[in-house]
Amino acid sequence: MVTLPSLNALRAFEATVRLGSVSGAARELNVTHGAVSRQLRTLEHHFGTALFDKAGRGLEPTAHGRELYPAVHEAFSRLSEGCARLARRLDEAPFTLACPGSLLARWLIPRLDRLNADLPELRLRVVSSENELDPRREDVDATLRFAAPPWPADMTVFPLMPERIVAVATPAVWAVASQASARAMLERLTLLDTASRPQAWPEWAAAMDVDDETLAAARGRGRSFEHLYYLLEAALAGLGVAIAPQLLVTAELRQERLMAPWPAVETGASLGLWLAPGVDARRGERLAEWLRRELAGDQS
Repeated sequence: MVTLPSLNALRAFEATVRLGSVSGAARELNVTHGAVSRQLRTLEHHFGTALFDKAGRGLEPTAHGRELYPAVHEAFSRLSEGCARLARRLDEAPFTLACPGSLLARWLIPRLDRLNADLPELRLRVVSSENELDPRREDVDATLRFAAPPWPADMTVFPLMPERIVAVATPAVWAVASQASARAMLERLTLLDTASRPQAWPEWAAAMDVDDETLAAARGRGRSFEHLYYLLEAALAGLGVAIAPQLLVTAELRQERLMAPWPAVETGASLGLWLAPGVDARRGERLAEWLRRELAGDQS
């Protein structure tokens, strides 16, 4: 089997012949004049023959150089065309994003028209998923999920914002516990919980210095729902006080349909865009930048 010369040497050769000078090749390849000259010497050493003759201030290929050039030029042209075709196909392929149902319904869907208008080339397709949302195990390009670092080493993750949780209820429910401490609130009101976020209430209670016994008693008297979406609907219906990501109740808090008397608590997790292995990171970066702008607008 014939040993092929260096790819960089062949690139320097092709550009020098096509452009007629080392200087022109250096400009096109974005390297120095000396770097191109060294690559040409490497190629001549590989073949054991001169490939160029000096012609005034430029170079002309020798007979051996003229023999080699068509094959090298065609090879690079085919490489360029093949890479361009693949890049176009990848850009044109739909980008499938998996998202938790509550985040999809309460935050992303109201923004989908704007997202598609701003990033039409992404051809976004959104699916709902309530599992661990690991794109390595799903037929998707990326997932939106709340998770704490460290991130998996084999994945590209774009952190979007820290997760903050708040205790929310309708104004009528809060009136029952007006001016109460966090501990007294849990003793007076019906606590609404969800199996999908079992650590949310303990994280909030710890930040508010509420003891485990008081929280356990409140959870025992309260109501639990399978999904976060149902939990928030229960809070809006006035069934009690719920714990939820602040992001998902921003509109209700602004409209005063819900109230949050205590500050939001950071959980240590972040909302992130997780790319599946092999997905073009440039497409993920464009989507992540758009999501960050939208999220920043929610906080302003």
